[in-house]
Amino acid sequence: MLKPIRSITVVALLLVAVYAHGKTPEPIPPHTLSSQWRGEVIGEHRYHTVVDSKKTLMELARDMGLGYTNVKNANPDIDPWLPAPGQTVLLPYASILPVDAVAGITINLAEMRLYHVWNNAGKALARAYPLGIGSEGTDSPTGRFSILNKAENPTWTVPLSIRHERPGMPTSVPPGPANPLGKYWMAFSTAGYGIHGTNKPLGVGRRVSHGCIRLYAQDIQELFYRAPVGTEVLIIDTPVKVGRKDEVLFLEVHLQEGREHDFASLRREIVRQARLLEWNGLLNWDMIEEIIRQNRSIPQPISVATPPTSATARR
Repeated sequence: MLKPIRSITVVALLLVAVYAHGKTPEPIPPHTLSSQWRGEVIGEHRYHTVVDSKKTLMELARDMGLGYTNVKNANPDIDPWLPAPGQTVLLPYASILPVDAVAGITINLAEMRLYHVWNNAGKALARAYPLGIGSEGTDSPTGRFSILNKAENPTWTVPLSIRHERPGMPTSVPPGPANPLGKYWMAFSTAGYGIHGTNKPLGVGRRVSHGCIRLYAQDIQELFYRAPVGTEVLIIDTPVKVGRKDEVLFLEVHLQEGREHDFASLRREIVRQARLLEWNGLLNWDMIEEIIRQNRSIPQPISVATPPTSATARR
């Protein structure tokens, strides 16, 4: 069981690399997973020094292959529209693989990320991709699905609901720059939904679609050729994630602005995930409350420096 404490745990999270002068980082390689990979902290944060104050955090996120909301949340002291030259931007490439993730595709709507776990030559590998999801009233679905079919250079059949919203829309849009599906479409086993590219990359990392999952062009191309038809898809909406790296427990929080969240239910979810990770140590509930309040959307330590050897800790 878990017991609250008052002390503050300070842990260095991950080694980071610095990218200055507006350079684009090297492509992110797949993360090699351990045998117990659920809840694993994957990736490494990087830093970028602002040179051009005319480039917003939204544009920087696009250039760095990240989602806008995650970049904005990770840098609360930086004006997202007017970052000052010389400021250092944390690029949140590190994240926690959800404890409920499947071997296949796991989409967490709360954090606007897609995780793909696959096997290559006996090794379990993982990649995280930022995504755009459905806006209010057109929420993306949750549940278990599979990839039903795939299409390259798809024609977009415009849903009737969108044609009602936008009079004058055609019944279909052929492949090309005006097609919001981009160059690739991966249909879910539930009608009308799927994963696709986009002709508006600034929408990645935001709630702007009509329910489908949109990825950057380079990411959907990679996923399209790696994930075969039949791949399992799990879509969850989990605003708190607990992960484990060595003997340290981490918490990552993604609370949606404008939505009320009950701390008691968040606490129960944190405890549930910690138990799934077989954590028998103590949790720093003062730190947890502060991380929830900050909502920085990055993994942060929440455990006591030295977990007890017995399972006698109580909550």
